[in-house]
Amino acid sequence: MTPFRKTGLALSLMVAASASHAAPPTNEEIWALLQQVQQQLSDVQQQNKQLKVENQTLKVKVDQTEQTANSAHETAEAVAEATESAVKSASTSKTTIGGYGELHYNNLEGQNGAKDKDEIDFHRFVLFFGHEFNDNLRLFSEFELEHALAGNGDDKPGEVELEQAYFQYDLNDQHRVSAGVFLTPVGIINETHEPNTFYGVERNNVEKNIIPTTWWEGGAMLSGELPQGFSYDAAVTSGLKVKSSNYAIRGGRQKVAEADAKDFAYTGRLKWTAIPGIELATSLNYQEDITQGLDATAGSAMMWETHAVINKGAFGLKALYATWDLDGTGPADIGADEQTGWYIEPSYKVNDQVGLFSRYSLWDNQASNSTDSEYTQWDIGVNWWIDPQVVVKVDYQDQSAPTGSEKEQDGFNVGVGYQF
Repeated sequence: MTPFRKTGLALSLMVAASASHAAPPTNEEIWALLQQVQQQLSDVQQQNKQLKVENQTLKVKVDQTEQTANSAHETAEAVAEATESAVKSASTSKTTIGGYGELHYNNLEGQNGAKDKDEIDFHRFVLFFGHEFNDNLRLFSEFELEHALAGNGDDKPGEVELEQAYFQYDLNDQHRVSAGVFLTPVGIINETHEPNTFYGVERNNVEKNIIPTTWWEGGAMLSGELPQGFSYDAAVTSGLKVKSSNYAIRGGRQKVAEADAKDFAYTGRLKWTAIPGIELATSLNYQEDITQGLDATAGSAMMWETHAVINKGAFGLKALYATWDLDGTGPADIGADEQTGWYIEPSYKVNDQVGLFSRYSLWDNQASNSTDSEYTQWDIGVNWWIDPQVVVKVDYQDQSAPTGSEKEQDGFNVGVGYQF
């Protein structure tokens, strides 16, 4: 009850009491007075109800304010957690993982006394690991297991290899420097040899025996883009260490495994890609002593390689020529002072999934010898890309070996490969 209403009721009672001294009230006056008191009591009850409603409304507003504050606090915490997660995710996304692998089945018949080859081999299992430290600095690495099983002194066929592990730093938008273990910038497939990127189950023999793919070294390299669609690479690296028994180039790869570095190798490449679908390139590799000082009858060696890759619509063409020139009487005595090879490979894409190819290749690791030492091979086959990164391959090879050689093998190959 408000003070005003209390006062009004008291005054009414005082008036009634005062009147009682004057004369007794009539029934009508008493009834009127009761009606007035009843109305005042009703007004007091209505005001109490209104106060309760206002109190309840105020309580609801207070509760809503508290809920809003709690909700704002929870939202702030959620935003903070999301921000922290985004930061972690951004940091994680700077590290990339990839890889490739290929399974081969070879069914080859030996000719002229050569052994047959009937085998299944998981030829390569490779994992890539990369990390971007900042906008200018990044790491590339490639870890490989060959032939599925590598034993420790158990005469197993496999090998575990670190094929790449190098840093790359951007000097500016056009030029960069690399340091570590990296693939030598020569040929067509030495740097890009994932199974879904080339035709045929096995890599071609010219880029196997002459280049020799896969060929990696340790050192430093400067690379960049030039005007008019040109690019360049210039590298100083460890070199080959060929055996004096045959001076075969492929056998000279040291794979940066405690590699003898008495003589470095120097590689330069110039590439032109101004027209989409066309790549023209040439490379030079020079080494002062290709035996690393082990053979006094051998000396310097230089390789020159040039190639073209053309893809126009459904038609494709690859062509490559590579030759080595070895100094010294040792290589010259057995004809190994010149080692040469070339191949040409036309192809046709039936659709986005199926492609046909043919290849003719020739290689000779004793090309200056008067005796026959030249190998040739015809290949014909099909690639079926189940996915752009997964391929099934079938091909047939017809090989011709030098007179007296027992290395000729003819037959078919089947393979499946992937990249991710």
